[in-house]
Amino acid sequence: IFMKLTISTDPRIKTKISDLLPDQISIRISGCFDETMTKNFCEDFSKAHQTGQPVIPIIIDSFGGQVYSLLEIIGIIQTSKLPIMTICSSKAMSCGAILFCFGTEGYRFMSPHATFMVHEVSSIELGKNNEIQSGAKEVQRLNDKILQLASENISSNKNFFSDLVHKNNHADLYLDAKICKKYNICNHVGIPEINVKVGVNYSISSANTDLFSF
Repeated sequence: IFMKLTISTDPRIKTKISDLLPDQISIRISGCFDETMTKNFCEDFSKAHQTGQPVIPIIIDSFGGQVYSLLEIIGIIQTSKLPIMTICSSKAMSCGAILFCFGTEGYRFMSPHATFMVHEVSSIELGKNNEIQSGAKEVQRLNDKILQLASENISSNKNFFSDLVHKNNHADLYLDAKICKKYNICNHVGIPEINVKVGVNYSISSANTDLFSF
């Protein structure tokens, strides 16, 4: 993980610090959303729940991809027993933008130089007239679904993103970190840091009651 790690250690500890730190798993989303990405995500997500870590960081740097793969990943996230931290390090676009919104409230971070882009679902339909019409209905269903899910997860009304896209004449909508913070799409502008404090605690007790700790 690229996040800054700060470790403060009690000088009385002589053990190798790396041996005291628990395994931590972060999930990186880069490239195109597809079946391979979904498979890898599922494996990493399962491992993260077994490490004892308090949060699952998902680092997003993607132009987007397949909506069905996105929906599978969202379904996996919704089963989490841990808070989800989403971090936009460079770009969260299309499927990446929707996924970013599924960070737990208070855990969505954007680099000050990152870009968020949301738009309507696109598709190329080929075939007979009735097949094209059926495909168009499915595209509309997917579009309404992902925009509504993302809107509700950032604590806005269910039409938040569809209204934004409509005001932008249904073109690709690009937002910087400052604007995303204003809209509560992200909660923090900046990359989070991990602070680890390793120490030794002594206590004096009597009848199972702690009297002093130092």
